[in-house]
Amino acid sequence: MKKKIWHILFTIFIVAIGKLNAQVDPHFSQYFIQPMFLNPALTGAIEGDYRVSAIWRSQYNNTFNTQGVAAEMVTNKNLNIGLNVLNQMSSGGAYNFTNAQLSVAYTGIRFNNHFVTMAMQAGMLNRRFNVNKLQFGDQWLPGIGFDHNLPTTEVFTKPSASAFDAGAGILYYDATPDRSVNLFAGAAAFHLTQPQDPFISGTSENGKLPIRYSAHAGARILVNDFVNLVPNVLYMRQGNAEEKMVGAYLQIKANEKTDLMLGANWRMGDAASPFGGFYYNGFTVGISYDVTASTKDAMAINRNSLEVSLSYTWWRKKATVETKPFFCPRF
Repeated sequence: MKKKIWHILFTIFIVAIGKLNAQVDPHFSQYFIQPMFLNPALTGAIEGDYRVSAIWRSQYNNTFNTQGVAAEMVTNKNLNIGLNVLNQMSSGGAYNFTNAQLSVAYTGIRFNNHFVTMAMQAGMLNRRFNVNKLQFGDQWLPGIGFDHNLPTTEVFTKPSASAFDAGAGILYYDATPDRSVNLFAGAAAFHLTQPQDPFISGTSENGKLPIRYSAHAGARILVNDFVNLVPNVLYMRQGNAEEKMVGAYLQIKANEKTDLMLGANWRMGDAASPFGGFYYNGFTVGISYDVTASTKDAMAINRNSLEVSLSYTWWRKKATVETKPFFCPRF
C-alpha cells in the first residue's frame, strides 16, 4: 500500500508540472531572475557589485507554489560567488522540493571586452512529504469522505531525504560598451551527481534524478538612446522532457533612474508568457502570466501561472556610470 501511495503522489506531482514525462525540476518563465538556476556561469554577471533577487510562482489554481531567492557578489579576484535557493511546494505543503546551491564563477578569461566564464555549483537537494497532510484508504468513510481524525495503519520510515548535488556551466558574452549589438550564449548541466530518488524508481535508470541540460543565447540590441531590445532563446532537457522557449524584451528609458520593461516569451507547445516591469534606482520589479496554449491534456484549463519577481543591485561605492538592469548577458 505504501509503495502504491508514493507512486500515486509522484504521478500527480509530475502531471501537475505539465506532462507525465515533464522535467523533474521546477521552472520559471522569468528565468533571468534565477540566473544560477539557468547557468551557474551567470553568477555575478551584473552591472554592480551585489545583487539579491526573489521570485514567486503560483500555478494550477495555487495548487503548486514555487519560490526562489538568490544572492550574488562580484569580487576583485576574477571570481564571482552566489547562492541560489529554490523550493516548490504542493497544496498545503504535502510535498516539498528544495534545492540550495553555492556557485563560484571564474571570470579571468577575457579578450578585450569579450568574456568567457566557467563555473561550478554544489549544494544539497531535499525532497520530503508531510505525512500529516496525506490521505489514506483506511481514513475513508463511505458517504462521508476522508476523515483526518481517523488513525492510519500506514507506516513511513523516511518521508524526507537529502543528497549532495552539483552542476557546471560556461558562458560567453560581449560587454563592449556602446556597441549596437552585444551577443551572449551559454550552456550548463545540473544534477551531475544524479541523486537517487528516495520515493520512487522510474524517473530514470535505477531511480536516479536525470541530468538537466540547458542552453541559452540572445543579444542586447541598442535600438536608439532610449530603447534596448533583448531577443533570447532557451532550450532545456531533462530525461524525456524538453522545454523550448523564444522571446524578447524591450527596455525603455523613462528618465535617468527609471526604465520600463515589456516583453513576452513563447514556450513552444505549452504557453505564452507576457511580461511587464520597471527598474528604479537599483530595484527591478516584474510580473508575468503564463497563458496556456496546449490542449494535449485534460488539465490544460487550469494550467495558467502567475509570477512576481523583485531584485536589487548595488555597488560598494556610488556608481559612476548609468545602470542598465538587463545588461548583456543578464536580460
